[in-house]
Amino acid sequence: MNKAFSEIKNHAMTGVSYMIPTVTVGGILYAIALAFSGGVNVKVPFLANIETIGAAGMALLVPVLAGYISYSIAGRPGLIPGLILGYLAANPVGTGKISTGFLGGLLLGFSAGYLAKWVKKWKVPAFIKPLMPIIVIPLVVSLIIGLLYIYIIATPLGSVVSGLTSWLKNMSTGSSIVLAIIVGCMISFDMGGPLNKIAYTTAVALISTGNGHLMGMAGVAICIPPIGLGVSSLILRSRFTEEERNSGKAAIVMGACGITEGAIPFAATDPFRVIPSIMVGSAAGSVIASLGSSTNMAPLGGLLVLPVVGGRLTYVLGVVVGIAVVVILMSLLKKPIAENKA
Repeated sequence: MNKAFSEIKNHAMTGVSYMIPTVTVGGILYAIALAFSGGVNVKVPFLANIETIGAAGMALLVPVLAGYISYSIAGRPGLIPGLILGYLAANPVGTGKISTGFLGGLLLGFSAGYLAKWVKKWKVPAFIKPLMPIIVIPLVVSLIIGLLYIYIIATPLGSVVSGLTSWLKNMSTGSSIVLAIIVGCMISFDMGGPLNKIAYTTAVALISTGNGHLMGMAGVAICIPPIGLGVSSLILRSRFTEEERNSGKAAIVMGACGITEGAIPFAATDPFRVIPSIMVGSAAGSVIASLGSSTNMAPLGGLLVLPVVGGRLTYVLGVVVGIAVVVILMSLLKKPIAENKA
């Protein structure tokens, strides 16, 4: 069991090691464009071009993760189907037009890799063997896993997402503390996946009605995972690899600019410790923002939006407390690297 878990973790870390430069370059360029444009709308053409380049890097995050997990498992024949399926995870598909983000990328990367590894063992005629790694395996794996994903996961998930969206809108008229906990957890659970998008898009929709309270909670929750994990990697150095510590510095910048995806490299390699920690931290920060009646009238989270935030003191306090909670939980849950085998 331990050997199997270690093997799975090694494959995930291979995917993350290739993903880190992608998310770092894309995230920093995106953050630069937002920072120098005031954090909301990028109108200067030069900065807009930088934003476009950064967005391209961010768009490759999930495909690269899935592609290189699959590559780690099956070798070269696994790379292309992993990239293709990662693209599916990162983009809206199915009748409900659902993207599953990095969690979907992890699932599809492993599925593609192990299926490709099995197809490699097929006994085929000699004239087909040269075609196996370049046509047969990528085609078979992409088609089978892709269709299963669209029909078995993405399409049913569309109905669930629709129901959750309506439920969250109804919750916005109920207890603000309960709502803050729910929003904080949803934002940080999948970092750009369906739950994150439900909370974010609902908050943005309410801004147009003049209600910025939900976006105030969401804005705090958005930046806590990357900043909290980035700070953790710098303070708790023995619990993170050098690569993670380097990506942690970029994650802090990305978090300040409202880019939650900066936390993904940490969550992908240690989800059972990282995800609960950032969910609790984001929920704590959102509750403080809610108690202080903080509002955010910009469709963006993080610290760049402070000029348009109402109740700035509790907004910033929520961010600080949420970060502290993440660091404390990481210190309790994450063991030093030499011991961190489970």
